[in-house]
Amino acid sequence: MTPLCRDCCTLQAGDARRCRSCGSPRLLGHPERDRLTIAHVDCDAFYAAIEKRDDPSLRDKPVIVGGGRRGVVATACYLARINGVHSAMPMFKALKACPDAVVIRPDMEKYARVGREVRTMMLALTPAVEPVSIDEAFLDLSGTERLHGASPAVTLARFAARVEREIGITVSIGLSDTKFLAKIASDLDKPRGFSILGRGEAAAFLADRPVSILPGIGGAARERLAELGIRRVGDLGRVDPKGLHAAFGRDAGRLLALARGEDARPVRSVRETKSVSAETTFPADLAAFEALRPILWRLCERVSARLKRAGLRPAA
Repeated sequence: MTPLCRDCCTLQAGDARRCRSCGSPRLLGHPERDRLTIAHVDCDAFYAAIEKRDDPSLRDKPVIVGGGRRGVVATACYLARINGVHSAMPMFKALKACPDAVVIRPDMEKYARVGREVRTMMLALTPAVEPVSIDEAFLDLSGTERLHGASPAVTLARFAARVEREIGITVSIGLSDTKFLAKIASDLDKPRGFSILGRGEAAAFLADRPVSILPGIGGAARERLAELGIRRVGDLGRVDPKGLHAAFGRDAGRLLALARGEDARPVRSVRETKSVSAETTFPADLAAFEALRPILWRLCERVSARLKRAGLRPAA
């Protein structure tokens, strides 16, 4: 397989270890590279990356984006993550783990604006873009080779370089033939990663991973699987199918397929909204209902406004 330079996006001759055009060591080679079309794109430490972009003095500092001491971490840059900080961690624990961190209040309007810029670039690659959150999405680049004059892998490498050059943040990309495997691949080499997980290697790759890597497996499902002696994905191939069906019903077939790397879910450009909510965090404990009543009312009004904007006036 001819290596692809992820920095200048040129194909290399032979078994080059560095790009012969720009000298970069970031070469991408894989036997299935030019046949795979499903990608998962994830912006690296999105909120923190934007704050560092906008304030260069933060570049070499650990940055946490989140609320006050009673709040939680929305995201943390990789310098903070090295110290044990992670998303959804209570802020007081994060500051204990990384006392030198710079804490920045979230600016969701700014993050949403940058997210739309990245999404616009994605839609220039393919109309089949399925947003997962403000900073990640699945893409199906099937049939785009003639449009872009390149395989999906080359097109995605160009996209990553363009995001970094024009928007000033970085993305990590996973490429495979299913959404499940593409999502796993995008987490393998963060930040600025581009990993490929082909169908031919999927079962062997998954075998020793914990079952929690499978979509839809939370704490309760993990406990039920453990009762059947299933702790690793590879265990699913050795279990009695009847016992698995008794415990999971129709979902048993999906679990067995995922263990083989099979995922029939298509990339959908329109996703159904499953819930609408509003929340707040108090700086101190608040238990008296009379004090909570006006706060609850404002939250209800916020949810109602969101429902109305979505055209769901009867529900609002």
